[in-house]
Amino acid sequence: MVRNKILIISIIGIALFTCTTFGTGDISTATENPTIDEAEDEITQNPSEVPATELALEIEHIRLPMGYIPSVQYAPFYVAVEKGYFEEAGIEIEFDYSFETDGVTLVGANELQFAVASGEQILLARAQGLPVVYVLAWFQDFPIAVISKASAGIETAADLSGRRIALPGLFGASYIGLRAMLNAVGISEIDVTLDSIGFNQVEALAVDQAEVVVGYINNEPVQLRAQGYEVNVLRVADYVQLTANGILTNEATIAENPDLVRRMLGAFIRGLEDSINNPDEAFEISKNFVEAMAGADEAVERELLAQVIPFWEAEQLGFSEPQAWQNMQEVLLDMGLLTAPLDLDAAFTNEFIE
Repeated sequence: MVRNKILIISIIGIALFTCTTFGTGDISTATENPTIDEAEDEITQNPSEVPATELALEIEHIRLPMGYIPSVQYAPFYVAVEKGYFEEAGIEIEFDYSFETDGVTLVGANELQFAVASGEQILLARAQGLPVVYVLAWFQDFPIAVISKASAGIETAADLSGRRIALPGLFGASYIGLRAMLNAVGISEIDVTLDSIGFNQVEALAVDQAEVVVGYINNEPVQLRAQGYEVNVLRVADYVQLTANGILTNEATIAENPDLVRRMLGAFIRGLEDSINNPDEAFEISKNFVEAMAGADEAVERELLAQVIPFWEAEQLGFSEPQAWQNMQEVLLDMGLLTAPLDLDAAFTNEFIE
């Protein structure tokens, strides 16, 4: 575990200097000063009373699976790195964008301490015996949406009955979000036709290969509008509250190194708050981490960030809503992805953000 390195020698030096320079000159007063062991005990018991310059944290290297390519949507992480929040917390972050990295499995095996993942991934992993725990809700609402051209006349989720809907595949957040929306309005999967098209939603809708597509609220609709298409967007979050993207760890890290969890989340929340309050600064900082932004349409990239920020906002940043977990579990049970209810109290906690 990471331990604070206490700079005892400098403290004792200051104590002796104070005694000899500002004391009465009575050498016997020196014996009233604490020994090194006593000083160390005092500092350990009262770390909040020690100046920051007297405490030094060992730097903990964290490889963090992100689940997606570098993107402006990760602005809170980039801000926390750029402004030194992780460094102040004694953490060095290595972003892992590889699609080959199964962050949930690695965290569950305690090979990594943290990963970015969505709520359904945590429940499905725990159903398989992986002791992962969701410790911070980055997104307060599920960011999946159903998108169609305005000419299709799809104004509400009820209008999806009998339609042909394209999505990346029968897996992941897009599929679960769609099923949750359909369930909310009494439509079953057999009432629609689902086409798996990979991650080609923009192109498929633009050339009328698909009548309806499922994607992320801050991605496909923004790109389609930038290309001049008038689209209707149905947000899953307007029909049901589901646990979305956040930070997970595992039971071993919580038990053995809770301070690391608290420092990790505290640094991220500082970056999250700054990104919400100053999106222009967050956008500029993101350019240092996302090479693709250099050749991208800046107006589109700014809109991507603007669309996603409302999904982060909350009275208490990072707080995970219990009802969202209950709703997610019900959707997974209905889909047959879970065979029995799980102990939701073990799947998530707000302990480290309160």
